[in-house]
Amino acid sequence: MEVGQKVKVVRVRDRIDNDTVAKLKQNPVGTITSYKMVDGSGVGVVVQFDGNFSIWFFEDELQPA
Repeated sequence: MEVGQKVKVVRVRDRIDNDTVAKLKQNPVGTITSYKMVDGSGVGVVVQFDGNFSIWFFEDELQPA
């Protein structure tokens, strides 16, 4: 996964609120804008979506679009 790459959300873990889940169901494709350290050993990616909102995901929640 690289910055600038288009990705599709294929699953969501339980840390996301219901309003965001509804937005993702309407348009699950976004663009990776940066990386995020999520714990002592993991790295997530920040994805920007239409509607000017962004959220981070683990790489196993995404696939190339």
